[in-house]
Amino acid sequence: MTSCGISGMKNVSPATIAAPVSDLLPDLIALRRDLHAHPELAFEERRTAGIVASGLRLLGLEVQEGVGGTGVVGTLRCGKGSSSVGLRADMDALPMVELGQRAYASRSPGKHHGCGHDGHTSMLMGAARHLVRSHRALGLEGTVHFIFQPAEEGKGGAARMIEDGLFERFPCDSVYALHNWPDLPLGHAQTRPGSIMAAADRFDITVRGKGGHAAQPHHTPDAILAASQLVTQLNTIVARRIDPGESAVLSVTRIEGGHSHNVLPAEVQITGTVRSFDPAAQDRIEAALHAAAQGVALASGTEVQVDYLRYYPATINTAAEARLALEAAQAVGLQAQVAPRAAFTSEDFAFMLQRKPGAYLWLGQGRADPGPEGERALHHPCYDFNDDALPLGVRWFCEVAARALAGAITPTASAPR
Repeated sequence: MTSCGISGMKNVSPATIAAPVSDLLPDLIALRRDLHAHPELAFEERRTAGIVASGLRLLGLEVQEGVGGTGVVGTLRCGKGSSSVGLRADMDALPMVELGQRAYASRSPGKHHGCGHDGHTSMLMGAARHLVRSHRALGLEGTVHFIFQPAEEGKGGAARMIEDGLFERFPCDSVYALHNWPDLPLGHAQTRPGSIMAAADRFDITVRGKGGHAAQPHHTPDAILAASQLVTQLNTIVARRIDPGESAVLSVTRIEGGHSHNVLPAEVQITGTVRSFDPAAQDRIEAALHAAAQGVALASGTEVQVDYLRYYPATINTAAEARLALEAAQAVGLQAQVAPRAAFTSEDFAFMLQRKPGAYLWLGQGRADPGPEGERALHHPCYDFNDDALPLGVRWFCEVAARALAGAITPTASAPR
């Protein structure tokens, strides 16, 4: 596995890639900025879903609302072909304050499109518009399902749509999604066969003592001391319990307890996350975490309760579809590369990939001149989606649909390197 580009690929400017859909851009930019100004959290995307559903109906598509809560699916039937493909975009925003000063900054305090889902939604709307007007000229035969998913940010909207019969009601031979990637320059794209995003687990630990006077620690088990010892032990689990050849991360992200300088608190809360790619490593980490908690409880005389939640599995691309995703990126002029490694961030598109073949692509949006503070990372309070990436995502979605319906998956021997 290498990170070099696909053989024979030529440099193509983003403007050249955008040309076939350039007439759509004013409306798509306006849509993206409107969504940015009116962010909605997981399973609250009623305004966004209404805009999406209305736009799809205006295109003459079959539209189903309320899938998995606030999800929307639009269906385009092309000719008499039996092949089908799903194209997915996420719609929800993050529960965080936006600090950006743009005219279209969030008008909803405590809500911010800090991950670019406003851009993803707009790109898939653009793809629907372009495929509706061009599918006959392209000779498409089959069905395209445009899947607008709620609640990606930690709430499992993909799983809810699946539970609501997504793939029974809207059969898909394969499914594809993308995510803007500020670490990649505009005009670049990456994916890889196998794992591309990590499984995400959350742990919440409660350490309970009895509470008492800080000047009389011998009268009460010290919950803060026990919690501190536990945090130290947790940070050795990956280093000492996981094969060095495997990849995993355990991070303690919150420790909270006590309200006074002279009181030993009765309770301390510890929260954190675990990221991994191998289910066996995931099992070992969870078991080690429970064992560490039991050991500290026994040694300190405290009671330790552990709640461990595996909320997203690893996002695993199937090899043939990852190849199709890269070849589609190359075909529209993107600098397509095999990603050299997976990311430890997580993505609930993983649930769809557990049910169907498919691939998840990183689409570069890094600006050539990002300003004195550099390109804002995903989930940064000043993050803003780069509108120059809109037409690139539209073109990629459309090319993926055309290739998937045509069965354009190359043999393994000709895989990009």
